[in-house]
Parts: sequence; C-alpha cells; structure tokens
Amino acid sequence: MNNIRRISGWGRHPWQPATLCPSEALEAASTRARLSRGLGRSYGDAALPADQGDIVLSTPSADRILSFDEETGVLHAEAGLELGELYKLMLPRRWVSPVSPGTRHVTLGGMVASDIHGRNHHVAGTFGNHVRSLRMRVGDGRVLTCSREEHSDLFRATLGGMGLTGHILEVEVQLKRVDSPWIYEESERLPTLEQVFAKLREASASWPMTVAWIDTSSQGSRLGRGIVMRARWATADEAPAGAPPPTPRVRLPFDFPNGLANPFTFGILNRLWYAKHPAKQIKRIVAPESFYWILDMVDDWNRVFGRRGFTQYQCVLPSSVEVFRGFLELFRELGACSFVTVLKDCGDEGEGLISFPKLGSTIAVDIPLRSAEHGQRMTDAFNEYVLRHGGRVYLAKDAFSRPEHVRQMYPRLQEWKEVCRQYDPKGRMRSALSQRCGL
Repeated sequence: MNNIRRISGWGRHPWQPATLCPSEALEAASTRARLSRGLGRSYGDAALPADQGDIVLSTPSADRILSFDEETGVLHAEAGLELGELYKLMLPRRWVSPVSPGTRHVTLGGMVASDIHGRNHHVAGTFGNHVRSLRMRVGDGRVLTCSREEHSDLFRATLGGMGLTGHILEVEVQLKRVDSPWIYEESERLPTLEQVFAKLREASASWPMTVAWIDTSSQGSRLGRGIVMRARWATADEAPAGAPPPTPRVRLPFDFPNGLANPFTFGILNRLWYAKHPAKQIKRIVAPESFYWILDMVDDWNRVFGRRGFTQYQCVLPSSVEVFRGFLELFRELGACSFVTVLKDCGDEGEGLISFPKLGSTIAVDIPLRSAEHGQRMTDAFNEYVLRHGGRVYLAKDAFSRPEHVRQMYPRLQEWKEVCRQYDPKGRMRSALSQRCGL
C-alpha cells in the first residue's frame, strides 16, 4: 500500500511530500518508483523525490540474507539489510562489514549509493571497493546484474551514484574477518590543530582506523584542538571473554526549542567534551558500537536541533594544517557552530565516478539552521573555499550546493551522466538532489 507523507533526510531540511511505497518484493515494486530510499540517514535531499508525490520505493523491509559463505565471507543480501543487523548476525561468526560509517542505521543499498567511507578509508577505501556485484532495475526497465566484469560502466556509476543509476535490489559484498568481537582503542587529547594533524598523520601510517574530534568553538592558539583516536580489532588474546553487551539506548522524545543549539550552548559542550578526556593517553578495549556509532545511543538525536533542522557540511581538502586552519577560521567568521565535528584521513580516490573521498583529509560539521537562506549562504562560502583548494563536498550530506559548484568538484561527472543516459534514456530516475545539483 502506498503512503503519501512528508519526508526529509536526517538533517530535517528540506521536507518533501512523497508517495512512499514500502515493499518486501523490491523487483516488482521498482517498476513504478522513481527513486529508492533506505533508512533516511542521508542528511540532505538525496533520498527525497524531485516532484511532490513521486513514488519512492522504501527498501528496509527487503532485508533477507540470500547466501553467505562461512569460509570466504562473501555475503549476498537484499538491499534493505541494515548494517546494525548485519553486525548482529555476523559478528558472532567473526565477520564484519569491511567499511562502517558513523551510524548502524543504514542499508546495504544506501551504503552502495553513497559509497560510504569510514575511519579506515586510508587503508580500506570505500565500501564500493569490497562490493562484488549488484542486481538492479535500471531506468529503462531492465533488471541487470553488474560487476567489474559485467556492465562495468553501470557498476562504476552506481558506486556513489546517489541512487540515480537505478534501483539497487541485491548486493554481493566481501566481508572482513576479525579475531574477536572487540576493538582495541587508544585516544589522546591535543591542545593545538598542528598537534592534532601530526598525531593523526602518525596514527594513519600504522593504524587501520583513525579519527579525530575537533573543538570548533576554541579560538587563537587553541583553534582546532581536539582528541585523536586510533584503533584496530582486538586479538583473541587481549579481548574479554564473551561478546560485548548491548549498548544502552535512549530515545529523545521531543523536539528541542529552535535556537537552543547555538554558538553559546555548543561552546559549552565543546569545552566539556575536551575537558572530559584526561590529559594522559587512554588505552582500552571497547565494543564496536561504542567506537563506531556513539551517536546511535540516542535515538532521534537530530531533534536536538529543533524543527528548523541542521545541515551537515562535509568536505575533503588537502591534508594541510594551513588549509584546515583557514576552513575553521571561515567557519567562525560565518557564525557557524558545531559539536559533532569529525576529522579523518582519506586514501586514494575510488572507482565510483562521483564517489566522494579522495586523497586528503575530510572534515564534517553539524550546523544548526536558522533558515534556508542561512544554510545557502554558509554552503556557498564553504564551497568557494573548498574549490579554491581543490576539494569537494559529500553529496550524501549536502542540502544546498549549486550545480556550478558540483560540476567543478566532480571532474568525472559528465562521464557519469553519459552512463545514466545509456541505461535511463528517458531520465526516469530522479531525486531532489539531482534536480537541485543538475545531476
């Protein structure tokens, strides 16, 4: 049954009426839909319809595992399988996703469409690096299997293709074997951006998972101070006996008042979070949920930003202290604020034609919205800075970028469009993102 309702991305801006079509039979239901949507965790308008009332295929109820090889770790599953459920089923078998983003509430299809990256991009690349094949319904109506050997142009266009190359029905992916269900983590508090960068670079040279939290409220010599974390899967000898216990979760039951998330309140939170970490280095064994998905401990945490919502701006820039200092200075000049601010190192550009990560470092900031005009002004200023330094914005997080900026940031965009036209000559697959950005 179809459900007409207003939907948004995780940033709660913009909202768009859609004819939502949940289905356990994706292949049959995909004949009518113009877009697929997983769990709605892309932050902007990537999973919103281009036109009001367009049929959007909701995939989470199609979550069956079709086959799994215990020896090789090759998983074949429907596109609606949630990452958290994959961990629940596979971690006891000592297999995990080769790449994990900052939330477990994402489907396999969404991971492919966004070509998600994680804290191990500098060694493992994007999720697409580990995908073996896809089964899809493309815009001209055909159901195809694509891989690096079969319809390879469609395969490359779909990795990071924002769901615009067709409906992803099934995914075959190579999982990663681990020795235990626990993670060994070290963290260190550092008082300057220079030290954060140096420590992150040092960690990335020898650790498979690295990330830094940045204090965006600090000024002067403290600008960009933060906490650097490095981790690996714990060995069987050092891991605790038994599996990690379930992580306690609470639900935010109401929207916070508009404006409560502001530079003053976020400044307090930034100072408290920095001070909470001891001056000395911490070494510990943690559950994967505590390392990867700390925000998932609070369901509906996006309600902190009120009904106006927020925008997450994520970009990749050259790994230069000077470049990132300039970005943080611009951030403050624009009156922006963020508490959940993440800095990671990236490896080489992947095979997806409009996949986001490339060599450099990426920063993500969650900025409360005062209005749509406010979000547009900030994004324009950030994008102009990013373009001057040869970077790009992450389309899965974007809600405001202009077509001219996107064209300059993604040099393989025209090649991607040509592949889309080949498999969808009538332009059936559309989204609010594709309409806004000229994709």
